Amino acid sequence: MDLLKGKKALIVGIANDHSIAWGIAQALKQAGAELAFSYAGESLERRVRPLAEQLGVSFVQQCDVSDDAQIATLFERLGAEFGSFDILVHSVAYAKREDLSGRFVNSSRDGWRIAMDVSAFSLVALTKAAMPLLNPNASILTLSYYGAEKVIPNYNVMGVAKAALEATVRYLAADLGPDGLRVNAISAGPIRTLSASGIGNFRRLHRAFTSANPMRRAITIEDVGNTALWLCSELASGVTGEVVYVDGGYNVLGMSEEEQSS
Repeated sequence: MDLLKGKKALIVGIANDHSIAWGIAQALKQAGAELAFSYAGESLERRVRPLAEQLGVSFVQQCDVSDDAQIATLFERLGAEFGSFDILVHSVAYAKREDLSGRFVNSSRDGWRIAMDVSAFSLVALTKAAMPLLNPNASILTLSYYGAEKVIPNYNVMGVAKAALEATVRYLAADLGPDGLRVNAISAGPIRTLSASGIGNFRRLHRAFTSANPMRRAITIEDVGNTALWLCSELASGVTGEVVYVDGGYNVLGMSEEEQSS
């Protein structure tokens, strides 16, 4: 496929080869896009650079999305080495581990602030910094989860942050549409990523999801990558402000067959 031939994409938030961002990177690369990567901290560099080499990515930059100075440095360097670009993928989320288990009412003020800043406001900060470099008809894509809409055990403060992220997508889409920019989100089913490992009883959640969704299977990073390719290409030129579910149809259920039979 050459859907993205001649296009350039910055993917923010790759952690390792299990990352949803890695699935998206592979799909965009296979469609002809030239890629640039950023990662959160020094500890991830040893995992990200081999992945960059695997896809022939020369631009790899550390960026803490809660630090405006690092965001400015990211785009300053990107502009110098990469020039203008067409696709921004935001695959960043974080909450304190202690806020991802137990009772939601016990969420800490500091944990709430951090989750909102890193998981939701960072999309605004990155988009604003990217705008001078984004080409006409550029696509901005972020990643959400069903916990933004319904209560998921142990998702807690991250569910609230993802709800804020989805609202941010809508407001950015309305704000930036006249500039020719599209903003969308993918809400993926639970996937065993580094971030997911911090959620209490995630393995149980994953098993329950796999047995309950209409397709009766786990969702893969390749599934998400394929949908990301569509949203980032001209095939989705009229789509903005949307949250697209890649969850095997789980979100359409009011009750699973297991619940009906119990």
